[in-house]
Amino acid sequence: MTMGRVAAIGERARVAGLALAGAVVLVADGPEAVRRVWRSLPDGVDLVILTPSAAEALESEPAPPRGRSPLTAVMPP
Repeated sequence: MTMGRVAAIGERARVAGLALAGAVVLVADGPEAVRRVWRSLPDGVDLVILTPSAAEALESEPAPPRGRSPLTAVMPP
């Protein structure tokens, strides 16, 4: 079994360091940017780490297109 990729979405200062651990860092400053990045997640992403503000922006957003439903985890404030 192979592990999918991990992505991190949110403000640059909160997610940039996760690149050192191999995460795909998707900087999104503001709710609309978060929703745009969420809708275009790269293939193979199985876990998405969200900053608290990114999670808030996605509260009413459906799963990403193409029937994928990655697991999500929200960073502590």
